[in-house]
Amino acid sequence: MIIKSLNIGKPKQEHFHGKEFLTGMCKKPVAGPLLLTKLGFDGDGVGDRKHHGGEDKAVCVYSLDHYAYWGSVLGIEMPGAAFGENLSVAGMHEEAVCIGEIYAIGTAVVQVSQPRQPCGTLAARYGRSDFVKLVADSGRTGFYFRVLTEGQVGAGDALALMERDPRGVSIAFANH
Repeated sequence: MIIKSLNIGKPKQEHFHGKEFLTGMCKKPVAGPLLLTKLGFDGDGVGDRKHHGGEDKAVCVYSLDHYAYWGSVLGIEMPGAAFGENLSVAGMHEEAVCIGEIYAIGTAVVQVSQPRQPCGTLAARYGRSDFVKLVADSGRTGFYFRVLTEGQVGAGDALALMERDPRGVSIAFANH
């Protein structure tokens, strides 16, 4: 389980298929390690604080393993950070990742807090009013980390499982 890309972006006005949104969804990869705090990465932000961000949604994680599937569904090549994720990872799937698991990444320690809920901004980005339902129904939602110990995190860092949650509630199970 490796961080393939660390992505950040400040909220700004974006135009998606004729509508305007204040969003931090269009994140860009950064080269060096960044400080990960209880509220997320330095230099990152969200446009809708009611539904995004906060301590239980400090880091959005999405598997690059899903990109080929979505590219075929949408008929496009998926851009980097296609789901507005902070961490584009490999080898972490919703069926295997459980809520409550604790991971070391860089010098930080994080805990899986909940599945990611697809939103209307994501649907607007790809011009598909049915995209929220497609993502939810597919189970390829991604998930969030809360930060237990702040530290430096960068692309290329491994995600080392430190502790499994004894309840074993996977992201996939929670999604269903």
